[in-house]
Amino acid sequence: MSPQQIKLVKETWGFIIAKSDKAGDLFYTRLFEVAPGVKPLFKNDIRLQARKLMAMVTYIVTKLDKLDVILPEIKSLAQRHKKYGAMKDHYAVVGECLIHTLKTGMDDRWNAEIEAAWIAVYKVLAAAMIEGQDSSTRQVA
Repeated sequence: MSPQQIKLVKETWGFIIAKSDKAGDLFYTRLFEVAPGVKPLFKNDIRLQARKLMAMVTYIVTKLDKLDVILPEIKSLAQRHKKYGAMKDHYAVVGECLIHTLKTGMDDRWNAEIEAAWIAVYKVLAAAMIEGQDSSTRQVA
């Protein structure tokens, strides 16, 4: 993840957060279309969950240039997600849904460079989430 990619992600998130309710709804609609088996993992109002997702992504995006600060938090988040039933396989689907949401939300502003930047960021975050899940497994064993 390069400084230019971080800059692009921060700049483009502004377009999405301006329509965060719509983006959150779009994300979960897409998630339940491509992975209907995850829907039972969400016990609460999905609109509330969508707002939490948008708030978390906003927090992460604002801290991307301080990965050393947020990666421990990301790993802790992964441990909580595992307790809710999230599995490592889910991260690929979530990434696809995130990219779909961003691409849809940005319309004609979306391009290959922006997509590559978001994918690079998501790969780092997903790897940290998976590592967090793995570490929780080792702690239990």
